[in-house]
This record gives sequence, structure tokens and C-alpha cells, in this order.
Amino acid sequence: MDITVRAATEADIGYLVDLYRDMEAEQVAKKPIWALTDGLDEPYGAQLSDALEQPESWLWIGEIDGVTVGFAWVTIEEMLDRAGGRRLGRIRLIYTTPDARGVGVGHAVLTQALDTLRAVGISAFDAPAGPGQRAAKNFFEAHGFAARSIVMHSADTGAFDA
Repeated sequence: MDITVRAATEADIGYLVDLYRDMEAEQVAKKPIWALTDGLDEPYGAQLSDALEQPESWLWIGEIDGVTVGFAWVTIEEMLDRAGGRRLGRIRLIYTTPDARGVGVGHAVLTQALDTLRAVGISAFDAPAGPGQRAAKNFFEAHGFAARSIVMHSADTGAFDA
């Protein structure tokens, strides 16, 4: 099994949209609000194409034997003024298909993303892990992350029903 990571290109947008839809379905099954607050707006392809074009934005593809099975989107954000110009690397989205989990694809994609951010001077990173997502939390903790914030949410019953 050959695990590789490469920069995404415009030719990958269709695959990325498919992976994103799978990711969104998993997230929405756990927390329906995710699609309205943490996901991408439609059209997904345009959002992902835009991510490819933005400065300080990287999309990485994870492959097993040349087959796309995961991705990560990372960006850089400014911290508050009191941070003295320091910036934060944000893992915006990271996903690996269920059948490709636990074999090193996620590790390889995250390592590439962090290495890229470090190469441009970033030394602090945030990554999302929702409530009840023990596997995601364990994954990030294994890479040196620790929880620093929990977002609490409340909505009237049915407020976000389709």
C-alpha cells in the first residue's frame, strides 16, 4: 500500500466535492447545525476552487495507490492585535474515507499540512473536533493538539430543520 500526499489542483475539484459531501453527511448525522456553521456554502465546487486560488490557503489530497481517499484544507488567520502579529494555522477541513482510516492517510495529510504551515512561519495550529467525536479528538491529540475551546450552542427545537 502506497500512501501519498499531493497538492490539489482544479482537476481534483470533482473528487473533493464527493469527499466533502461524504464528510458533511457524517457531520450532519452527529450535529445537523454543522452544515450551517462549519461546512462549505454551495456550490461546493466553487468554494473549493476558491480555496485553491486564495493566498495562504492549501488543499492537500491523500491517496492510497493513486486513489483519492482524503483531503485537508488549511489556511492562516490573524490573531488579535495583542498577539503582536502572530498568526494561526487553521485546519479548516480534514477528512478520510471510512475504509481508509487507521492506515496512515490522515497522518500523512495532516503532517504535510502542518509542515507547509511551519515553512511559512506558523507555529500555532487549530483543528476542529466536534462533541462526541472521540476518534477525531484522539487523532489530533496524537499529533500534539489539545482542546483550547468548546463552542456551546442552543437553538429552539426545530429551528434548523429542513
